[in-house]
Order: sequence, then structure tokens, then C-alpha cells
Amino acid sequence: MSIETNAPITTIATIGQHEGQTITLRGWLYNLRSSGKLLFPTFRDGSGTIQGIVPKAAVPEEVFDTLKNLTLESSVVVTGKVRADSRAPSGFELDVENVSVTQRIADDTPYPISLKEHGVDFLMEHRHLWLRTPRQSAILRVRATIMRAAAEYFDTNGFIRTDPPILTPNACEGTSELFEMDYFDNDKAYLTQSGQLYIEATALALGKVYSFGPTFRAEKSKTRRHLTEFWMIEPEVTYLDLDGLMNLAEGFLTHIVTRVLETHRADLKVIGKDVAKLEAVAAPGAFPRLSYDEAHQMLVDAHAKGLIENVHTYGDDFGSPDETYISNQFDRPVMVHRYPAEVKAFYMQPDPKDPTKALCVDVLAPEGYGEIIGGSQRVDSYDLLKSRIEQHNLPLAAFQWYLDLRKYGSVPHSGFGMGIERAVAWICGLEHVRETIPFARTLNRIYP
Repeated sequence: MSIETNAPITTIATIGQHEGQTITLRGWLYNLRSSGKLLFPTFRDGSGTIQGIVPKAAVPEEVFDTLKNLTLESSVVVTGKVRADSRAPSGFELDVENVSVTQRIADDTPYPISLKEHGVDFLMEHRHLWLRTPRQSAILRVRATIMRAAAEYFDTNGFIRTDPPILTPNACEGTSELFEMDYFDNDKAYLTQSGQLYIEATALALGKVYSFGPTFRAEKSKTRRHLTEFWMIEPEVTYLDLDGLMNLAEGFLTHIVTRVLETHRADLKVIGKDVAKLEAVAAPGAFPRLSYDEAHQMLVDAHAKGLIENVHTYGDDFGSPDETYISNQFDRPVMVHRYPAEVKAFYMQPDPKDPTKALCVDVLAPEGYGEIIGGSQRVDSYDLLKSRIEQHNLPLAAFQWYLDLRKYGSVPHSGFGMGIERAVAWICGLEHVRETIPFARTLNRIYP
């Protein structure tokens, strides 16, 4: 059965623009309920879902029977009249008039993912199909806006996008957490864990730059915050100190959250995120800023009051429980700056007021989502950077080009990195980062 109609083709996301009109949707049957001579099919089209109403007396018998016997996830083209209904999740329902089946899924091979509960392993094994569910689709739509808004912020503030290589001869912080591969003529190469070193070079050429691409970490971590392949956006700016960097990070995150709130309130409702928590982030007001020493004392005091189990040792980095406690004290991201230099990377500039501290910052997301941004002012002295490379037992020859940046016109400069997936997890309120990317790569999963 085919549809021949002049009804305009639209999407579920924009269906409100056609209230009272007959329109055509192209999508899939997500769910089907029936009550005697009344059918309630739910359709999806990638932009959302909508419930249809099909009284047997209101449509040709062929249309009613086709829908009644249709299998879930069969692809269809549907024509119907848009009707406002305050009880409907989207605010609208569709009075179905006609349907054309593009492909009917056979009865003997039913769609694997039903509306019942499935285990995580089953869903990840069928990730290619799990993506079709309303919640997973909503997450990916929000992810796309986060990525677009992230690039938009830099593009509209005078930054030039410069893409670093994915194959590198060395690492930012050693090679223990890198994927190694054979290169030509018995050389070794590594999948990048950050574009930072390379965009320091382009920053010294262009002033304000950023990179945006996939990065890889080979650490054998099984936590809910880690993936082995993820997307990172990294700005780098010349003549920028740590305070300026924190201002940049604050403006950047506020812009992203504002964009998501502007366009995805319905999706956030499907996901189950309390938008009031995001509205607090977008509201006027500065992000809290704590020194490492202040954050440490906060943890010591919390332990003394029995609010946290383990006492934090001064000089250590903060673990996930520490970050969770600190971030839970605020309703917006908190910036923790000036960590002990010994626990941070070799390229971070020492604080001139206390050289045992690094001019660095970690931005911790609210609600216990941990670090979403890490950045620093970079070492700009040739001699200091050379000694740091040697202290970390890194191959000096591989970093000679990086040292050149301090030999020829060195200036103070700063930058940070934000993993897109952690930002998605925080903004959407997800328990695990595996849902933040279409196909997650983790320690134990590389299929599908």
C-alpha cells in the first residue's frame, strides 16, 4: 500500500508548526497498543516520538489491519492530522489517515530490543539497535549540540581550529597509557592522547587556536568515567595566564549549557535530567574557585565530621570520592587550582609565588561527575622545560621540536582540554559514559 498525498513531509520535532494540518511522517513503529476498535501506534523518526490514534471506523479497513498487524521497528510512511493534546508528552498526537509500509519486520525474526528491561551487557551487545530507543536518541541529539556549541564558542571568539595529528612519535605524559603501533622502517608510533603539544605550536603561529578530534587512552580502567576512545576539544592561547584560562573555561561551559537548555528541554525530560540543575549553571554568577590547599582542608574537615570515609593525604591528587564530595558542595562547576607540581604534568608552569605548586586548574562538574576540564599555564622557559623532560625520563630527541617553541619567541601561554563524553554524562545526568557516545570503546568492549 502506497501513499499518494500532497501533505507536506515534516518531522516529529517540528510537528507543532502544523497543528490542525494533515502532514506526512517518515519513520518507524516504536510501539503499538490496542483497545478493541482503537489502535495507539507510537512512531519515531529520529527527531522524537509521537502517538497516533486510529479508530477503526475512521480509516479504511486496509489501513487499520495493516497497523494492527505491524511489527515493532517496521519502517513506515504515515499521513495524519496533527492535533494538540496537553496529555501527550510532546503536546501533540496524530490522527492517522493512511500508512505505507516500507519494510515489515518478519514475525519469525522479531526486533531484539523490546520495551521490557534488558541487562547492560545485552544492550551494549545490541548497541546498533539500542540507539533507536527514545532515551538513547535523545542523548545523541544533546551530544551533537554540545559538540556544536563547543566549536561555536571558539569559532565566534577569534579562535582558529587547527587539527593535530592522531599518530604521534611521543606522548604528552609518557607512553604507559598509549596505544602503540608499528610505523614504517621499524619505527613506533602512538595514537594520540591529546593534541596539546601540537596546538601549542599553532598557537604561537596564530595566537588563539583549538583542536577537536578523537583521542585514545590505554589505561586499563573500568570506572564509569573512562573510555579508551573519546573526543576532546582543546583551546590554546598565547599571552594568557591561569586566571585568564579559568575565565575562558567558565565562559565556555556556560555557553554550552545555555545552548542545550535552549534546544533540548524535551530531550532532557526524556533522559530524566532535572533541568533546574542546569539552569543554576547558566544563571549569572561566577564559578567557585578553590586552591588545592582550600580543597584539601575541605576534605579534612569533612572527614573529621564523619561526612567522608577516607582522609585525604596532602600532596596527593584527588580521587573520585574526593572530587565528588567537593563538587557536591556547589550548584555549578567548581575550579580547583594550583595543585602540587609533583602530581601534575611536566609542561605545567610553576607558581612564581610557590614553585612547589603548578599553575593548573581542574574543573569539577556538579553532582559528582568529577573532572570535565583540565588545563594549565605552560612552561615557557627552554631550560626549565628541558630539565622537566629529563626528570620525567622522556626521550629528549622526540621533544626537540617542542623545545624549539621555547627557543624561538617563547611567550606565556595556557590551554585546557575537555572530554566531550564526560560533559555529556554530566549535562544529561548519565550514570556511565558508555551511553554518551554512539559506540563505546572500553577495556572489555570493541563490538559492535
